[in-house]
Amino acid sequence: MHVFLETDRLLLRRFTHSDIDNLVELDSDPEVMRFLTNGRPTPREVIERDTLPRIMCGYERLRGLGRMATIERSTEMFLGWIGFDPPEDGRSDDEIELGYRLHRSTWGRGYATEGSRALIRKAFDEFGIRRVWAQTMAVNHASRRVMEKAGLRFVRTFHMTWDDPIPGTEYGEVEYAMDRSQHAVD
Repeated sequence: MHVFLETDRLLLRRFTHSDIDNLVELDSDPEVMRFLTNGRPTPREVIERDTLPRIMCGYERLRGLGRMATIERSTEMFLGWIGFDPPEDGRSDDEIELGYRLHRSTWGRGYATEGSRALIRKAFDEFGIRRVWAQTMAVNHASRRVMEKAGLRFVRTFHMTWDDPIPGTEYGEVEYAMDRSQHAVD
């Protein structure tokens, strides 16, 4: 296994084609997908055709950064993913979006925070990223807490239009961010 980054408890590595089953299992848990799809699983064919290829193309677009398969060091168990997505909304290439999706059995153990902090540090220190941002539904308090613990600060609440809104959409989305100068101070 080629490790991209190690923390005290985690190994983060790039995804490979052999991770399809890991992603299918992760995206099949209704609680994991609650704030993303209202609990609907991502079909295997979507993961094979769209999700995994998009993740793997992200490494090239982000010069090696991207979504990382997150492995527990002590057990070598796949926990989910933590990582970055390239900008798709007109932001510059030195602004990247932080995200994470972990198995429910691992929630509350600080893995998302630990991996996020390490990746943010690497993005600023080694990849010259200027700004890291993240967003979630305003009602997703657990995800917001991870963003705060990772050092991101609240930027704004905004509202989007959805074809099939899920419960809580009416409260909007929130954005958190950190730029390199804030990271240097923290």
